[in-house]
This record gives sequence, C-alpha cells and structure tokens, in this order.
Amino acid sequence: MQNIDNQVLDKFELHLSEMIVRIQKCQEEKNLKSCSKCEDYLHCDLREDYVKSVYNSMSKGETGGFEF
Repeated sequence: MQNIDNQVLDKFELHLSEMIVRIQKCQEEKNLKSCSKCEDYLHCDLREDYVKSVYNSMSKGETGGFEF
C-alpha cells in the first residue's frame, strides 16, 4: 500500500489514481474536457480500463453484485 496525503491507498485505489492521470492526459492531448466528446468514446480501450478500475476500487476486486 502507498501513502498519499495521509491516506493509505490499496492496490485498487492506486490503479485508479494511475488511470485518472492517464485519462486526463489523453483528454489534454485531444483538447477535450470530457471523454464523451471524443470520437473514440464508444471504442476506447483506455476509457474501458478506467471504468473497470473505478469498479474495482469500489468493490475491492470482489465479484458479484454491486450497488451504488
């Protein structure tokens, strides 16, 4: 686990943090403020990996139902 600003991140949160940086970099490179404006929105591997990392950070890798 890694400490960031007095917060301990597990491997799922750490991966999510990395994915956020990658998504923001991609948006900056394409001069976009949102992925939804991108022409690759529906077929983007990076966005798909980001969505999976969000789910995994909330479920901590457990499978099965997840309620918001």
